[in-house]
Amino acid sequence: MKFKKNIDSLCVDNLKINALAAITKAKSGHPGIAIDAATILHTLFCYHLKYDPKHPLWVNRDRFILSSGHGSALLYAMLRMLGLISRSDLEKFRSYKSNTPGHPEYGLTPGIEASTGPLGQGIAMAVGMALAESQVNKRFPEFSHYTYVLCGDGDLQEGVAQEALSFAGTNKLNKLIVLYDSNDVQLDSFVKSVNLESPKEKYKAMGFKYILVNENSVKKINKAINKAKYSNIPVFIEIKTIIGEGTKKENSNLIHGQPLTNEEISDLKDILTFKKSDNFEYLDDVKNYYIKNIYAKNGVAYNLWNPSKKLMNFLNNELKINLNDINLNKNDSTRNTTGFVLNNLGNQYENIIAGSADLSSSTKIKGVNGVYAPNNRLGRNILYGVREFAMGAIANGIALHSNFRPIVSTFLTFSNYLIPAIRLAAQMRLKTLFIFSHDSVYAGQDGPTHQPIEQLASLRAMPNLTVLRPADENEVKGAIEYYFNKATNPVVIATTRQNIVSTNVTNKLKFEDGAYYIYHGKNPWTLIATGSELNTFYNIGKKLNISVISASNTNNLESLNYNINKAISFEAASTFGWAKYAKYNIGIDEFGISATEKDIIKHFNLDEISLQKKVEEIIKRN
Repeated sequence: MKFKKNIDSLCVDNLKINALAAITKAKSGHPGIAIDAATILHTLFCYHLKYDPKHPLWVNRDRFILSSGHGSALLYAMLRMLGLISRSDLEKFRSYKSNTPGHPEYGLTPGIEASTGPLGQGIAMAVGMALAESQVNKRFPEFSHYTYVLCGDGDLQEGVAQEALSFAGTNKLNKLIVLYDSNDVQLDSFVKSVNLESPKEKYKAMGFKYILVNENSVKKINKAINKAKYSNIPVFIEIKTIIGEGTKKENSNLIHGQPLTNEEISDLKDILTFKKSDNFEYLDDVKNYYIKNIYAKNGVAYNLWNPSKKLMNFLNNELKINLNDINLNKNDSTRNTTGFVLNNLGNQYENIIAGSADLSSSTKIKGVNGVYAPNNRLGRNILYGVREFAMGAIANGIALHSNFRPIVSTFLTFSNYLIPAIRLAAQMRLKTLFIFSHDSVYAGQDGPTHQPIEQLASLRAMPNLTVLRPADENEVKGAIEYYFNKATNPVVIATTRQNIVSTNVTNKLKFEDGAYYIYHGKNPWTLIATGSELNTFYNIGKKLNISVISASNTNNLESLNYNINKAISFEAASTFGWAKYAKYNIGIDEFGISATEKDIIKHFNLDEISLQKKVEEIIKRN
């Protein structure tokens, strides 16, 4: 079949007009990137991306992440051309219950590798995918792919992107290729008004190979990507584009997020090769060209791929675990217990990757097989450095990649640095495990900056996130079994710095299902506690003959048969959120102090004698 000499221009223009039509119909969206990045997307998908549209979940496919998630209309236009969504889907862009929402959503639209929109995180998730690929490739050479990410100025101004790119450069993730849509304009201003950095000098210093494409053409972009594939370090390709090129608003921030009118699209078509009156049309010449260059080529690649049985076993291992036979110390800190169990599991299962933000000696969470590095791709102990946000987002990329179980850790108070990554993990329902140690004011002399108060309440408020705060070694077993065997969402496990007192009445199986009774008393009142505070309330409950509930896993707490109006909760943190479980709440609604654990307990009256008096006073008043 012969194709027109200007076939590339026709493909690019078809993409542009289809994307603009969707935006204009929705009266909402971002036409600037739809125009200037169309050439990038066409070049990548048509000539480089190993991606079989007939098998969109093929595990050996190249990954493409649209970090600039506001450019979703352009990606949807491409997915329509690949047959992954329909014309009708494109026409329903940003409408109620469509599978073409305003920003890409993982699990909703075929062909979307990650939920993006919060700028910078797409870059970090791409880094995670590249890391995961390097691990699998080292074990199984037949598994090999590139990870591409398209980003803009906004992505690169976010700290999470810089953290992640620094990590990628340090670890020489050579199959990571960053495509930078460099148009010198952002929403409120020209880029030079807020950022005077030199991308070339900056990213070379970070350990990237830098390539400048000074013309937004298929030929130049194609040449740059070909060169990037042979690099032994990650590659940063800066592609100079003109935002809104060809419109009256080109090279201005007005085109960033302001839909074009049908008349403006018609004016643009005067200088494009796409001339059809129907702006949603998929031209036959473009369709046939894509069938040849995308469908046929990648269909052959899919059919020729011959994975080993060992690789398929690795990819299909469900990691169902049983901790009945593991012996754990009593009265030990739950950080120690959790670290011991996970290290043991890491030695059994190659799918477990763990690491911390420079705190493994404190959180006790680290992977096995040595430190992951350019000369040790099999190392599963990830040194994320002091990059908490990127750590969370990179872990999400690892979770998205295939069959890894990424585990990351820092102090609970620093979970604030990871909240946006945890939020995306929850939205995508990823099996990422976040372990936050030093889970209360009992952390002691590091002071209020290191003592969590509001963090548990904040995390519990997030949809699709399970927050577990095990009280002792039995509940630690339950928390870890829950994550591996039952979780369908990300999980947080909060652990203690200080040694706890084992209650000997906790139950890992009951814990996995949620809150449960550890003591039944005849008094009509009920005591509810979590984590290290559970033993104190257990002792008080026995003395006063009051039932005690472990809410270390709050699931099902509301369904337990107790009178909320005669219930008292206790957690050494904010009381916010506990009112729906108990009418009376004991906690700490102020920041902590720098002191020893003993002095902190005395200062806040959290000793058993003081707490028993509070309980008796509440009951007496009522």
